Amino acid sequence: MCLGIPGQIVEITDADRQMAMADVSGVRREVSVACIANGPLEGLVGCWALIHVGFAMSQIDEEEAAKTLEALRGLGEAQETLEAMAAGDAALEAST
Repeated sequence: MCLGIPGQIVEITDADRQMAMADVSGVRREVSVACIANGPLEGLVGCWALIHVGFAMSQIDEEEAAKTLEALRGLGEAQETLEAMAAGDAALEAST
């Protein structure tokens, strides 16, 4: 499954290569904005985008970014619960 994670474009790092710095939940990483560039790159600073393997794949609004981040956090909590349940099941099986 491919998963895009919302990130905010915070600066243009290399206009010639269409590269920018994106803040993804507090982690900054350089991404290509070639897929979302439709004018001066400086206009992208402050915009939100779905980031996937180093590419800003599509531009999204701040509300959609917040909802997606919340859903991803919920999935992380669900995964932790499932792992805890699996560990509990394994411990029960090992004791019998």
